[in-house]
Amino acid sequence: MLLYKDSTKPIPERVKHLLDLMTLEEKAGQLVQPFGWQTYEHIDGKVELTELFKSQVANGGVGSLYGVLRADPWTGVTLASGLSPRQGAEAVNAIQRYAIENSRLGIPILIGEECSHGHMAIGATVYPVPLSLGSTWNVDLYREMCRAVARETRSQGGAVTYSPVLDVVRDPRWGRTEECFGEDAHLISEMAVASVEGLQGDRLDGQDSVAATLKHFVGYGSSEGGRNAGPAHMGRRELLEVDMLPFRKAVEAGAASIMPAYNEIDGVPCTTNEELLDDILRGEWGFDGMVITDCGAIDMLASGHDVAADGQDAAVQAIRAGIDMEMSGEMFGNHLVNAVRSGALEEEVLNRAVDRVLTLKFRLGLFESPYADPDRAEQVIASEEHVALARQLAAEGIVLLKNRNDILPLSPKMGKIAVIGPNADVGYNQLGDYTSPQPNSKVTTVLGGIRSKLAGTLEQVLYAPGCRIKGDSREGFELALSCAEQADTVVMVVGGSSARDFGEGSIDLKTGASKVTGNSESDMDCGEGIDRMSLSLSGVQLELIQEVHKLGKPLIVVYINGRPIAEPWIDEHADAILEAWYPGQEGGHAVADILFGDANPSGRLTISIPKHVGQLPVYYNGKRSRGKRYLEADSQPQYPFGFGLGYTEFGYAKLAVTPEIIGRDGEAKVTVEVTNIGSRAGAEVVQLYLTDVASTVTRPAKELKGFQKVFLEPGQSQVVEFAVGPEQLQYIGRDFKPVVEPGEFRVHVGKNVNDTLSANFFVRED
Repeated sequence: MLLYKDSTKPIPERVKHLLDLMTLEEKAGQLVQPFGWQTYEHIDGKVELTELFKSQVANGGVGSLYGVLRADPWTGVTLASGLSPRQGAEAVNAIQRYAIENSRLGIPILIGEECSHGHMAIGATVYPVPLSLGSTWNVDLYREMCRAVARETRSQGGAVTYSPVLDVVRDPRWGRTEECFGEDAHLISEMAVASVEGLQGDRLDGQDSVAATLKHFVGYGSSEGGRNAGPAHMGRRELLEVDMLPFRKAVEAGAASIMPAYNEIDGVPCTTNEELLDDILRGEWGFDGMVITDCGAIDMLASGHDVAADGQDAAVQAIRAGIDMEMSGEMFGNHLVNAVRSGALEEEVLNRAVDRVLTLKFRLGLFESPYADPDRAEQVIASEEHVALARQLAAEGIVLLKNRNDILPLSPKMGKIAVIGPNADVGYNQLGDYTSPQPNSKVTTVLGGIRSKLAGTLEQVLYAPGCRIKGDSREGFELALSCAEQADTVVMVVGGSSARDFGEGSIDLKTGASKVTGNSESDMDCGEGIDRMSLSLSGVQLELIQEVHKLGKPLIVVYINGRPIAEPWIDEHADAILEAWYPGQEGGHAVADILFGDANPSGRLTISIPKHVGQLPVYYNGKRSRGKRYLEADSQPQYPFGFGLGYTEFGYAKLAVTPEIIGRDGEAKVTVEVTNIGSRAGAEVVQLYLTDVASTVTRPAKELKGFQKVFLEPGQSQVVEFAVGPEQLQYIGRDFKPVVEPGEFRVHVGKNVNDTLSANFFVRED
């Protein structure tokens, strides 16, 4: 047996032996990642490998494939041409078998898949988008979801996922806001660690584990003007202290892979930033995994950033900086081969990257177990357990923003309900970006959820779409107003859409019926590459709500969307407002559970919602010197960070910090008594913020440093405890090193950033 095939040998020995056997072309082949959906053709139920893929295997091999199982309009893979869970596993097996049996060294392929909120494959469970997952403030539940996603992905042969997204959102006009957990680095860090633990499990070579890829490293959520991949303008201190914190925490948790961002920082693209990729990531943090670019990022160096003369120059710059693989970059390998042969690149630099790719493959156990189990794929994908988890996450991620006169929860006996709006019954509009096509039967819309809840009295529920997400057509107003006039309560389901053109047709605004046309219309106003100048509702949605409001019926607004919505008129006039984000396939059931009180709202905002787009940036943890107001209004958001209502009330008392004086390396215990003073059982998110009263370097007024989600019965109390030590007290000092300064600190504990109890304590000079 060849040494590299001997699983009893240490991985470094196996890698070195294999690397010594490889030709230059075989080495370069390990660093390329072609599009996986182009490796097969699915015709009449049969999967055949393409000649293109076979030629790639013959000409040096393929190190990885991107999105073998991905299906969406970008790939051109549809419900008809895509693969079922079993077929997906069988296709991956055919790909692996061909690569192993028809290459000189039999190196398995690394199958990389998108899994931001569920495996992006036909049939896989579609969970709420990360902005909703963050709004649950339930780290344990999210970790459980990541285990489920890993289970589904690995069962089909996917071994690495391009998630989690750890970008800190600074401008919610950015179309990828939905892919992020929110605006706070501490909360994102907690979710980041849970993601790595959930996706990677106890060991990478387990059949329920996939390698996590942290993205986008770094500053991607701070792009200029909220425009995707725009420059990030920030100082080194903010970069280290805020945007890099979640990545550092995830690296410490053992993340196996990382993806640099498209953007530049202070004139240097992240793809070629040696300080980020080598000095900090590998040097200071000790990261020993694989670095893979985003799709087309190396080409962008020569055509976009314009810091490289041509493709080969770009490839050499990238691999020197620390890039190991380019997503989608088939020319990357050719450029590297030519660069080595011409003397423009040392082969040891190429070897370093190949070493990292091979190491990950060995850690994943691909040499011992390269094949998927189709039977298992059928069993675990979209299992009842996973679907129930999707429903719970969706319910816990819904934020109740307003509930005038306790109009919610609704009673099933309250009379007729009109469900109106463009997001009431369009399944794709509640799934978010990075979602594969799904059968209609798999997705429960809000209309479907309400009808299911009132199954015995279906005549109670009237429906009209009213209008589209975008466009100025009012032809559906008449039907919508007629339905509203007959109803006792109106539920308006509005918002945005990140649904790409799946060819599902559209809705007849005059009748509310689905119709299939030859010319599909896109309502997409959010998602990757869809950035906005405004945070208002698109199209004539606000006008529709205003016309319905004139009827004088109780008005409940449900937002389904991927970024905050700033609509002061709705904030003032609606009787209740639910922010559901994109809640996933079970979102309709979850919204109905909240509306009718079968679930008590416990979601809390992880992103501040402004009164007006002109207030941006409005994230809660800005510097104290940022100013108080504009001429037209103050600078406070409409709904602050951490805000969310429920169907019960919680009281806070007996806040204490012990001891009140600690050393720089010491730890204080913060306790507070939380009591459910309402009449319903419910969950409260207890939030802890810190203020450094006086510091050498300017600091935010408040920073989240801890949170706990606690469930309490009516009248029940619980003492919630937090630890405050160097990790919570430190910041990046003048020398760009972490420091805990002596002096006075203030701790705030409460319901949201603007509703807290406070107490002071001191850090003494050692």
